[in-house]
Amino acid sequence: MPRTLPAGVEVTSPAPREVWWELIARDAEALVTQTPTWLDCLCEAWPWEDASRLYRFVDGRRLLVPLVRHRRRPMRLLTEESWPGWGVGGAVVPDGAPDAGEARLVLADLADRPALRVAVRFGPGSAAVWNEVVPGAFAAVDRTTYLLDLDGGWEEVWSHRFHQQVRRGVRRAEREDVEVEVDRSGRLVPQFRRLYEESVVRWAEQQNEPLALARWRRRREEPPRLLEAVAERFGSSCAIWLARCGGRPAAAIVVLRHGTHTKYWRGAMDRSLAHPVHANHLLHRLAIEDACAAGSRRYDMGDARPESSLAHFKQSFGARPAASPAYYRERLPLTALDRRLRGAVKRVIGFRDA
Repeated sequence: MPRTLPAGVEVTSPAPREVWWELIARDAEALVTQTPTWLDCLCEAWPWEDASRLYRFVDGRRLLVPLVRHRRRPMRLLTEESWPGWGVGGAVVPDGAPDAGEARLVLADLADRPALRVAVRFGPGSAAVWNEVVPGAFAAVDRTTYLLDLDGGWEEVWSHRFHQQVRRGVRRAEREDVEVEVDRSGRLVPQFRRLYEESVVRWAEQQNEPLALARWRRRREEPPRLLEAVAERFGSSCAIWLARCGGRPAAAIVVLRHGTHTKYWRGAMDRSLAHPVHANHLLHRLAIEDACAAGSRRYDMGDARPESSLAHFKQSFGARPAASPAYYRERLPLTALDRRLRGAVKRVIGFRDA
């Protein structure tokens, strides 16, 4: 229901879908993960519901913040987040970034929500505006995402943005006769899931983590239903690229598209098969060429810790780091408690950060 803030700003929650899609179409920086389709995927995989907020300012300008909250908890025990773990949410702002006054009003409204925790993560395109006006009630968490500029088209990207070792890796994969299949119907979901389970085993070994704990954490962080929901709801805008070596699945990536934004979302591999022949280099090369052909302006390679091996991998394709900060306000110190508990468990098991 609409309500009016003291400053005369009207707020409607949840936001009408037709307005959401209209604003998305007018926001040149809009991400795949800011669409109603992404929200529906999250709500299908977890017991969440739409809590998005549409702001209408006194001059008629509108701004929308995607949010979800738990369906079955009382408000004082709820968290409202954009998003809780999976992807950049943040404000959808048509016709340019918000001004400082608009950003300040939105953050003040979020800070005043009765929920136990409110969290929002902003995309790299407008992060600076929000950072300038964030109130003291919010704590900040640095996040870095890696974006590949596709302007100039495929030949420009291949010749001048890919590092030499990536081009060598692609050529090696082509010489080794790595077979690649792309599916836009969801048919390859089971193959991706099997590779992902193999990846969980490898990550557990690298991190000195009991396999049962690793599997429990992954199911909690990413319910199996999520990938199925994404494949079903995005339809042909969800591509699963699968590489086979000697007829055996070796590596796979999931790539999503909305408008001029293409996002590498998930990856998995059998390292013993994929690594020697550079199968991942070939998969990303094909997905990036496909994105260029579709008119995408950027290829979003997702988050990584700066200076990590994952960050170096993404930068080898020409992706550049961009700040995409998250902010949260808590009535109880949930994040600090969670951090201490995780730290204690890591010390007990001798966890190694990979």
